Amino acid sequence: MRTLLLLFLAVTGAVLAGAAPVSAHAALTGSNPQQGAVVTQAPDQVALTFSEKVAMSDGAVRVLDPKGKRVDTGKAFETGGTTYGVKLHAGLPDGTFTVTYQVVSADSHPVSGAFTFSIGAPSQTSVALSDTAVGGGVVGTLYGIGRYVSYAGFILLVGGAAFVLACWQRGAGVRAVQRLVVSGWLALTGATLALLLLRGSYVGSGRIGDIFDLSLLAEVLQTKSGAALVSRLLLLAAAALFIAVLFGAYARRDEAEAGGEGTAEDATGAAADGAATSGNRTVDDSTATATTTTATDTDTDTDTDDRADGAGRSGGAGRSVRAGRTQGAEGVADAGSVADADGKDLTFGLAIGGAVVAAGLAASWAMAEHASTGIQADLAMPVDVLHLLAVAVWLGGLSTLLVALFRAPAEEQIEAAAVRRFSRVAFGGVTVLAATGIYQSWRQVGSWSALTGTSYGRLLLIKVALVAVLVGIAWISRRWTAQLSEAPTVVARLVEQRAAEKEPATVAAGSGDARRAAQLARQRTAVATTRQKRVRDADPVRTGLRRSVLAEAGVAIVLLAVTTVLTSTEPGRTEEQAKGATAAASQRSGPLSLKIPFDTGGEDGKGTVEVTLDPARVGGNEMHVFVVRPNGKAFDVPEVKVAFTLEAKKIGPLPVTPDRIATGHWSAIGVQIPMAGDWKIAVTVRTSDIDQATVNKNAKIG
Repeated sequence: MRTLLLLFLAVTGAVLAGAAPVSAHAALTGSNPQQGAVVTQAPDQVALTFSEKVAMSDGAVRVLDPKGKRVDTGKAFETGGTTYGVKLHAGLPDGTFTVTYQVVSADSHPVSGAFTFSIGAPSQTSVALSDTAVGGGVVGTLYGIGRYVSYAGFILLVGGAAFVLACWQRGAGVRAVQRLVVSGWLALTGATLALLLLRGSYVGSGRIGDIFDLSLLAEVLQTKSGAALVSRLLLLAAAALFIAVLFGAYARRDEAEAGGEGTAEDATGAAADGAATSGNRTVDDSTATATTTTATDTDTDTDTDDRADGAGRSGGAGRSVRAGRTQGAEGVADAGSVADADGKDLTFGLAIGGAVVAAGLAASWAMAEHASTGIQADLAMPVDVLHLLAVAVWLGGLSTLLVALFRAPAEEQIEAAAVRRFSRVAFGGVTVLAATGIYQSWRQVGSWSALTGTSYGRLLLIKVALVAVLVGIAWISRRWTAQLSEAPTVVARLVEQRAAEKEPATVAAGSGDARRAAQLARQRTAVATTRQKRVRDADPVRTGLRRSVLAEAGVAIVLLAVTTVLTSTEPGRTEEQAKGATAAASQRSGPLSLKIPFDTGGEDGKGTVEVTLDPARVGGNEMHVFVVRPNGKAFDVPEVKVAFTLEAKKIGPLPVTPDRIATGHWSAIGVQIPMAGDWKIAVTVRTSDIDQATVNKNAKIG
């Protein structure tokens, strides 16, 4: 068990404390103006389009001028679908503007980023962006640990209670099992309170000092995530009552049933003894009466009548004994039937109430995280609830079995029948887990390429591999379970007797020798502990089962850590959508080359102009213009001008005047293309003072 605890701490530290900040679950898929765009006129607003719905507060989107001064009105609004905008002040100067955003995705994760656009022409900017990503830092690490602990607490609470009710009802009275379930409740409650306090700083500034800011806490309570956390706390209050009944009245009922058989025998014997004593007393009295009558009266008829009367009394006494036994047995049987019926009612009530509370706790995750957004959300949320419950029943039950095998007293060892019942329950849980997991994986990944090409897909493959290892170890445990003996106490008693024979005698300490008394007390405790361990290890089959279950628990700890990181990672489907949108917005078509013939109409006025644009994308480009004669030689013309027009968006013409580099070669650097589209490129060539021609051709840029 110490090894298991060390593994838990090591995995928590390695996976959570050293993890990168949480990935965005909503990605910026477009904007207007676009990133790096150069517009001729100042826009009246900036619009951002995300891959899913997001929550925005005042100041969530900020637009800064080249000097770092805010030029937005501060109030973000939804323009339709997943597009949000913020109004800009009028009269903006030319230069480069910076747009920053910090929002919360529909599945409760913070999203932040920034991009620039320019009015007129690019310029220098004094805006400095923070290197700390939202959701990172110390607060992000604490929040991740809180999520891990909350998942672990949920599994121990729900899985431990389900194990007791469905597999090992006698375990309700085992102190080690009680501590495990109560520890799960405490962990989940404490982690939920911590997440509620951390939430405001986690999605906002990320400063430790903001953790106890009551104004931020009030804002959190108005969000979907805050409502989910508060609902979880209310359900945990109901869970506390459930635990009190489970380990109180239910445990006492089970103890009463365990001693009921002996009590029934004692009650029947006592009833019979009471009746027999009453009958004997009657016989003695009648005999004495008959003797006295014989001694004082010589009449034969009278003596005969007295003896007959005594015999009648003796017969009545015998009937009283039999009636007493019958009535005593019937009374105990009736009492046992009533107690058994009450016990079944209590078990049924606890099972129904516990299932409702467990489903509610699972729903507090489903309604605020991955399942609540994306495709088929109405189906995904109940499927996610089933998935979480299946995980809790399997891994929580496994943890309870581990505690029962290692920590339960020797006289309260778990029965083979209970282990077999859990084996069947765990098999059902794994089946549900596999079915719901396949659906959720398809929903979150979406394609085979995302399975290997995204962080979410790779983590999912690791999770699947760990589940496969866990199922393999569980198969070994099932083999040990099939070999379990129904009566392991025979071997245990022999081991205990041998241990008692070998136990060294101890000398009681005197009243004045306190040190000696304490030493003897420690010695007795050590001997008792060793004896308990020998009794537990007496059955080699149970020893093998303990080892395999311990290995399962170790893999489960790592699996839970990977799952926690997976829930904080951007789904593969969303990541691929964001990549596709980014690629479409800034697609590099490679150097663009257009050859256009021209004829100015004058003498020696024919030729061909070639325009190259590199890299032919949104933003800055390098342009070269080559003018050649019909014979292919360089054409020395006095002037060349170029203009770009995007008629679909009514942009342009954007004039560009290249510089003459050499005979027939003209060039311009920093040619700005504000957005992708089908651009008309018009080239004007002048071959003399009065002869010129303008030719054009369309081309896709960006």
